[in-house]
Amino acid sequence: MIFETLATTGHEEVVFCHNKDAGLKAIIAIHNTVLGPSLGGLRMWPYKSEQEAIDDVLRLSRGMTYKNAVAGLNLGGGKAVIIGDPARDKSEALFRAFGRFVNSLNGRYITAEDVSIDVNDMEWVFRETSFVTGVHQVHGGSGDPSPFTAFGAMQGLLATLHACYGNE
Repeated sequence: MIFETLATTGHEEVVFCHNKDAGLKAIIAIHNTVLGPSLGGLRMWPYKSEQEAIDDVLRLSRGMTYKNAVAGLNLGGGKAVIIGDPARDKSEALFRAFGRFVNSLNGRYITAEDVSIDVNDMEWVFRETSFVTGVHQVHGGSGDPSPFTAFGAMQGLLATLHACYGNE
């Protein structure tokens, strides 16, 4: 059924990442690389099932294709999820193992922060691959992107309110 799903959603590649010693269970989904390498965040979530994780990463990676295209970026869409509880399961070994999987894709996927992931987690990924954004500025990264995300969300909300209510 997974190949049928990939065919209907247009995904180019899905990588299942497992490292027992590090406790890593992750999925990297590359939806589209027509405009450039796929870019999308890494989220860590305590999914109830592996199927739930697959459904989420496929949905999110497809959305990143459109988001990057609308933003005018020369990037395709991808996304990654780590199955685990971010309050309990984060470790240097886990993120470094994930970084090695990202590196094995030779630039087809560039990872970044998303839900339950922070700059410090990205630093561990960065130790294994250069195909990562959101690292500390001392390493040439942009640092924590959440203030920019929050600003963009607020601008969208204000534009929506203005469209609905005008100058009332």
